[in-house]
Amino acid sequence: MIGDVLTSHRTFPMAVRARGDFVLAQRCVAGDRGAQRELFDRESRRVHSALFRILGSNTQMDDLMQEAFLEVFRSLKTFRGESSLGTWIDRCTVRVAYAYLSNKRRRVPQLELVPDVPDVDPSAEERVLAREAARRLYSELDRLEPTHRLAFTLHAIEDRSLQEIAYLMETSLVATKSRVWRARQALEKRARRDPLLARFLGDEKPEGEQTP
Repeated sequence: MIGDVLTSHRTFPMAVRARGDFVLAQRCVAGDRGAQRELFDRESRRVHSALFRILGSNTQMDDLMQEAFLEVFRSLKTFRGESSLGTWIDRCTVRVAYAYLSNKRRRVPQLELVPDVPDVDPSAEERVLAREAARRLYSELDRLEPTHRLAFTLHAIEDRSLQEIAYLMETSLVATKSRVWRARQALEKRARRDPLLARFLGDEKPEGEQTP
């Protein structure tokens, strides 16, 4: 009885938020500029973070952000509230990232240094090593097939579950596991010759990754 009450108490705010998200989406679809601005202000950091971790920092980030929100507003009419609005926006962002990666070979590389800021301030030497390791990681990611890179970065860098990645990439769980595994194999092969790159990969295979 107590468990039922506690569960109900936890899920009620979630249901309210989901309803609010659906109403906000419908207002955006109706052309409400205030609602569109509210959605952009609320979710822009989420979209930027996802693009940054998947693609690395580059001079086209502003254009990618704009394209991501164009994709959101173009397809918002299909949102039915079956997932959270944030997760649905992530799916739109992944589509934009995939399109960018698929066309990247026709562009001049825009890669910059992209490490996260550590919680503890490291020495100057450690900062340099971390930045160089990040540069090498994203340089190797550039060599991967777009679907392999997307799956790997969402799993290893964004820390998403395999099930969530399958949803975001609109594919099967089996295909997702295979893509993450193949990307990791390629990166680990390179890391065996590059200890600095190896520090980004770790020694243990994340749970759920099996050889296909």
